[in-house]
Amino acid sequence: MTHNKQPHSFHIPVMGLAYTIDSPIRVAQYGIDSVISIVDDELIEKMHAFYCQKFELPYKEITQKMHDYRADRITGYLNLVDKIVKKKYAAFCAELATSKQALNNFIGILPQMSDIKRGLQFYASSDFDKSNEIRSFVAKHLQPGAIDVNIMTKVDKANYIKNEVLPTQFNDAHAALRGFANSILGSSVVLSAGMNPSLYGYIAEFPDFFPDTNGNLKKKVILKVSDFRSALIQGSFLAKKGIWVSEYRVESGLNCGGHAFATDGLLLGPIMAEFKQRKHELIDTAHGLMVRVLSQKEMPVPKQPLDLKITVQGGVGTAEEHDFLLEEYKVDSVGWGSPFLLVPEATAIDAATRNLLMAAGVEDFYRSDISPLGVPFNTVKGTTNEALKSRRIIDGKAGSSCPKKLLALSREYDKQGICTASRKYQQLRLHELGSLKDILSESDYEDREAAITVKSCLCVGLANPAYLENHIPIKGEAQGVVICPGPNLAYFDKEVSLANMVGHIYGYNSVLSDEYRPNFLIKELQLYVDYFKEELMSGKELTAAQIKKWTTFKNNLLSGIAYYEALFADGKYFTSEIKDFLEKLQYYKQELQANEIPNLEIVV
Repeated sequence: MTHNKQPHSFHIPVMGLAYTIDSPIRVAQYGIDSVISIVDDELIEKMHAFYCQKFELPYKEITQKMHDYRADRITGYLNLVDKIVKKKYAAFCAELATSKQALNNFIGILPQMSDIKRGLQFYASSDFDKSNEIRSFVAKHLQPGAIDVNIMTKVDKANYIKNEVLPTQFNDAHAALRGFANSILGSSVVLSAGMNPSLYGYIAEFPDFFPDTNGNLKKKVILKVSDFRSALIQGSFLAKKGIWVSEYRVESGLNCGGHAFATDGLLLGPIMAEFKQRKHELIDTAHGLMVRVLSQKEMPVPKQPLDLKITVQGGVGTAEEHDFLLEEYKVDSVGWGSPFLLVPEATAIDAATRNLLMAAGVEDFYRSDISPLGVPFNTVKGTTNEALKSRRIIDGKAGSSCPKKLLALSREYDKQGICTASRKYQQLRLHELGSLKDILSESDYEDREAAITVKSCLCVGLANPAYLENHIPIKGEAQGVVICPGPNLAYFDKEVSLANMVGHIYGYNSVLSDEYRPNFLIKELQLYVDYFKEELMSGKELTAAQIKKWTTFKNNLLSGIAYYEALFADGKYFTSEIKDFLEKLQYYKQELQANEIPNLEIVV
């Protein structure tokens, strides 16, 4: 099998609905991988129209009246993105062969030890009369960055025509998968937010996900996971369908953007160490299961296991942290998400929201309850969505008009599903709460009321930035912008060019603010210790199961601290900050030990 190694050791993960909706068009020509969310087919259709107009290409609208409009919209847009990326890549390659300045600029954003950098430096230092040789070298060593797509597996609402439910393949996530599968792309679908057995089984209905006679996959599966156990379970499930997982994308549970899926106190370092130690187990287990299924189906069977990548993301902010992950855990790539929100060349975001991010301090980034999914959601104070939502609450009109219904997953009041951020849902809940006003204390009543009205319309708020940036009209009730950066963005405070951000990743320059920034591993530990303390103070009912859960969580954190103490004892990594690092480990160990888990008192 041939394996085209990309020139970069980082990738841009999916961000929100809009923030990376066109990132491949912006950065793929430089060999940078990025991920498009394919949740919102309406946004995708609007972007399809926008880019057809921009590049003077024919456009035919796909309306909701069409039979399979959701999948068809996604297929159409992805095919367009592929066409534009190939066009920009060809133009860029031609420029490298004819412009010494362009060649030197590109050399300046490649990692120091890469083969392609050394090769291009040779041509740049020559008399520059070898354009044909440069073209040949670039064609051999530089591929366009991947146009990967992301599906949140649980955002898989069933759809109806009037009161009749449509077949499962018309569920939101199923239709999105079909849209990708029917596209001409040769890239990967990133499946996030946990296992959806029906969706995973549906993958096996598309031939592009199976190896050909040469062991190559046209379309690949990437699983975003939080720990090794989850990877082994999900990978084995897919292998039993004949589907190979080509990459496990490990993300910090709390030190990340978007939804925060906390682990049981497992920290990133120990998690990555387990992946490094047991990677062969993932490969061997999945290969054995997959071969058996492919043989039964009389399909091509790979003679040896297919490639498997381990990548990682979550709070990385310096070249030293980036290199540490590559060296210590032998990962194939490191995800850099939130910092790219300050790079106009890479992400779709309106100027006002970018200015908000640049001005925000550490205390402005917080883990909120605004997501209708009921999962903690990282965001920042001061968004336009927050202001508009507060105004509606004051006016007695809490909730959103809910035009898209992508998160209409609660069946509490409607069998077809209703979103907890919708006005319909919140008014029903508030009416029920009103009947308890004479029973509850004022503070308890206010807390319950806030818990209902805190939910935000993510479907509109996460899509609006692309509309605002590109001056695309926004219809319906104003929702403003929702943004989902990780806490790490607090340490970046200015707009940055793509060249400078990539240079920062590789250690050629720094774009960080001057204020103190803790090491990303320490920041994650702090977030977990704070989370643990919040849990103890949450007022949850004391049961044997809850106490066991807290005990496991605390023990895993203490075990993680011990792992870091051993790993960093010899001073091999983070030499300039190791004193602070080790002091912080001791501080958080004492914090954990000071917060005792209550005993379960059994009253006989």
